[in-house]
Amino acid sequence: MTRQHEAVDALLERSHRLGADPRNTNYAGGNTSAKGTAVDPVTGGDVELMWVKGSGGDLGTLTAEGLAALRLDRLRALTGVYPGVEREDEMVAAFDYCLHGKGGAAPSIDTAMHGLLDAAHVDHLHPDSGIALACAADGEKLTAECFGDSVVWVPWQRPGFQLGLDIAAVKEANPGAVGCVLGGHGITAWGDTSEECEANSLHIIRTAEAFLAERGRPEPFGPVLEGYEPLGEAERREKAAALAPYVRALACADRPQVGHFDDSGAVLDFVSRAGHGRLAALGTSCPDHFLRTKVRPLVLDLPASAPLEEAVARLKELHAEYREEYRAYYERHAEPTSPAMRGADPAIVLVPGVGMFSFGKDKQTARVAGEFYVNAINVMRGAEAVSSYAPIEEREKFRIEYWELEEAKLRRMPQPKPLATRIALVTGAGSGIGRAIAHRLVAAGACVVVADLDARKATRSPRTGWAGQGGRGHGRRDERGADHRGLPGGAAGVRRGRPGGQQRRHFHLQAVAGHLGEGLGPPARHHGARLLPGLAGGRTGHDRAGRGR
Repeated sequence: MTRQHEAVDALLERSHRLGADPRNTNYAGGNTSAKGTAVDPVTGGDVELMWVKGSGGDLGTLTAEGLAALRLDRLRALTGVYPGVEREDEMVAAFDYCLHGKGGAAPSIDTAMHGLLDAAHVDHLHPDSGIALACAADGEKLTAECFGDSVVWVPWQRPGFQLGLDIAAVKEANPGAVGCVLGGHGITAWGDTSEECEANSLHIIRTAEAFLAERGRPEPFGPVLEGYEPLGEAERREKAAALAPYVRALACADRPQVGHFDDSGAVLDFVSRAGHGRLAALGTSCPDHFLRTKVRPLVLDLPASAPLEEAVARLKELHAEYREEYRAYYERHAEPTSPAMRGADPAIVLVPGVGMFSFGKDKQTARVAGEFYVNAINVMRGAEAVSSYAPIEEREKFRIEYWELEEAKLRRMPQPKPLATRIALVTGAGSGIGRAIAHRLVAAGACVVVADLDARKATRSPRTGWAGQGGRGHGRRDERGADHRGLPGGAAGVRRGRPGGQQRRHFHLQAVAGHLGEGLGPPARHHGARLLPGLAGGRTGHDRAGRGR
């Protein structure tokens, strides 16, 4: 068995450390690389290689299989055939001709940034503090004030081959620099050793954090609006539970989605402030952000005390306006070769006093979309504290959101499982038939909540039984003694009743499967959900659950 190159070992260790701290980069964001000399198995001579995080994946869990391996001589020779920025997308296909051996993971769009840079180790990251400077109206000036000559400003350029050339030129012109701030995007750092590169990355991130804290003005989002203050926890969760089915229905107008709820302090503070409407309308900036959150959220413009009926009616009006505006945005910028519009519903819905609902094709996607909008809030806070928030222009956002390279990535994704986006509650799921039903539903892609009168069994199941299904449980015991645990397929139905953490994870049910020692009989409707029989005769009712909305 061939021993793994020591440069790869160091690269993975560095990536894990950087990816473990959300202050350094967002989930699945950024990439790292290392260069080194290996033996060419064909000639027996030395060959200069680069290992770089491939397309997709997360730094915190990166493995050797997630790295692309390329020959540096061939990669750098591409500069001789580069057709210019208008045709730079063609260079991505050319990376395949630079691969070493089987090549590993598919090279990402940022490959040129790493390969063309004359440095043995390179980190490209998306820290909130760095993006705050990158998205400030006078970001270039602030970068110089923050770092002096050690970190250089690079104006906005869409990720790709040209950006790699631009960064390489900046480094060559500034030999004392340890990294750069990329306008509207993030940061890149480099070093002669893996340790030096990591230290330079952390220096940029922590120095930017300190700069924003020391120079920032108080209340960058403005004063708290009367009536928009956060509701108390119990009342907040109750209102979230009541709103959730209506909000999810709006987000599913084009296609079924799974939801996630977040009422963290950062979200509640943002939607309580006078500037939240103006800033939300400007949209997010970092490409990683708006690819998951869309260019802007839908914001309910009512105080927290507004009655449920009024809030629901207003949400419907705002949703209609949002869809019209999103279609107009698409039509303003779409070209004959642009991919078709993917849907006009919001991915993020902000409700003052209550929190944030985020949506995606599965639970993880919905949760990550919410996390990315929290990143965007942090970026806006930092930029407004020292300057004013100035994201990249709308045209550039569209060019990334409907980029053919992003569309190709979507086409490569596996087809969804038959019950993807469906939400189910399984009673008696701590053991036996109920547990088997839950396993079957999860395997078919459903988002499942398990409930059992024996809290011990339900609490133990995610650790001993559900781990093999690829997920993590979230549970609590209700007022009747049942224990409810959300399973890996995604979010499930918000339950009315005692407020608790479960309401963060669950929207309305679409299927209910019960087991009381025997089948429950014919399917029936239960609060808008499909009631499934027990696993009698080996059937789980997938056909009926699949038709539920």
